[in-house]
Amino acid sequence: MAASVSTALPAPVADRVVGGALGRWFAEAGERTYTRTRRIPLDALEGWHTDVHTGDLVHDRGSFFSVGGLDVTAPDGPVPRWAQPVLHQPETGILGLLVKDFGGVPHYLMQAKPEPGNAGGLQLAPTVQATRSNFTRAHGGLSVPYLRHFRSPSPRALIADVRQSEQGAWFYRKRNRNMIVRTTEDVPVLPGHRWMTLPQIHGLLAAGDVVNMDARSVLASLPPRPGPAGRPRHTGREILRWLTDVRSRPGLRTRPVPLRGLPGWHRTEHAIRHDDGRFFEIIAVEVRAGGREVRRWTQPMLRPCGAGVIAFLHTRIDGVPHVLVHAAAEPGSVDAAELTATVCCTPQNYAGLPPAARPRFLDEVRDAPPDRVLFDALLSEEGGRFHHALNRYRIVAVDGPRAYETAGDYRWVTERQLYALLCHSHYVTVQARTLLTCLRSLSGSEAA
Repeated sequence: MAASVSTALPAPVADRVVGGALGRWFAEAGERTYTRTRRIPLDALEGWHTDVHTGDLVHDRGSFFSVGGLDVTAPDGPVPRWAQPVLHQPETGILGLLVKDFGGVPHYLMQAKPEPGNAGGLQLAPTVQATRSNFTRAHGGLSVPYLRHFRSPSPRALIADVRQSEQGAWFYRKRNRNMIVRTTEDVPVLPGHRWMTLPQIHGLLAAGDVVNMDARSVLASLPPRPGPAGRPRHTGREILRWLTDVRSRPGLRTRPVPLRGLPGWHRTEHAIRHDDGRFFEIIAVEVRAGGREVRRWTQPMLRPCGAGVIAFLHTRIDGVPHVLVHAAAEPGSVDAAELTATVCCTPQNYAGLPPAARPRFLDEVRDAPPDRVLFDALLSEEGGRFHHALNRYRIVAVDGPRAYETAGDYRWVTERQLYALLCHSHYVTVQARTLLTCLRSLSGSEAA
């Protein structure tokens, strides 16, 4: 019998966090810090306007982000050309994690943070999670706590500092600065913040939608512990040469276009939708918040029309654990292709396409028997821009490498090889970074 792949909305965080001090902390944080979101008509957005020439949704001060159109050509893909809305956020934000040793054990300063698009309320976020508009206070609200630790850290304090891409299917060339900074200072712990060990954080990953996307992304930048002795299937040089070859082929060609008149899409009072009702829609929301820099605001959001499946196939080759990565391009990517999960898709988006267009290995991931499923949790993507964007994250064991690499642009790589690549920008997608953090949670990896 196949393992469950339910995509029901998660229960509130307080119901999913283990009891004790941690559960009480979440419950107390939820009383002080919250967001309440309701959908409103697009024309009811305050501080935003529809550009008279392009139809794009734009913030009045040019801050935060905008919603425009994108024309995509994919000569070798199952759909050779399409158009779609896309989020433009050219500024680079900071996702920062502060680490300090207590009794020789690294602890990470996490915050309980709500976002308007979260399905289950509060989530565990990094110490700092702020766009440039946030930390320059373009919203006119309060300053971002702990930001000074990440503005000009000493080189000796830096554990990680790299710009990484985010969802290239929804963002156009979006990047955030992922940082981990060590401190020896006596750092005051503000309400809603808590020092936690890596095993504590890892334990919450399997609880469902508790650890947010930004925290998962930053945690992937932690150096891994030494793994089993043995050689990887491919050397690091071979992986780089293969990825360079993939990036050098003719691939996706993209061109920003006006949102108004976008082929295949139409605007209603409450949303910009695809004519077939698939993919996603652009909606407008009003947010009332407690414990946030701003108490009330309105904004556009991207709401997916279905839950996705994101998974690694996992095996051991000569005793060394490997995961199967896919070199794939997304329309909003900065470079031609990045390494992503074995399977990374929303299955219902492929309805009506020929069988050959279905993602490879999707059935193997979804129909895996329970004893093959190493990790399985429903996790959400970034709740500041996406409304209830839920994906089933899985790690599924298979017997040996077999012929998986002959199926296209797939390669078996080790955890350490993935880490070496994500020390640089635009090699590993945000989905693969989440799966890497989930993979480490299985072995209880300690780092830093």
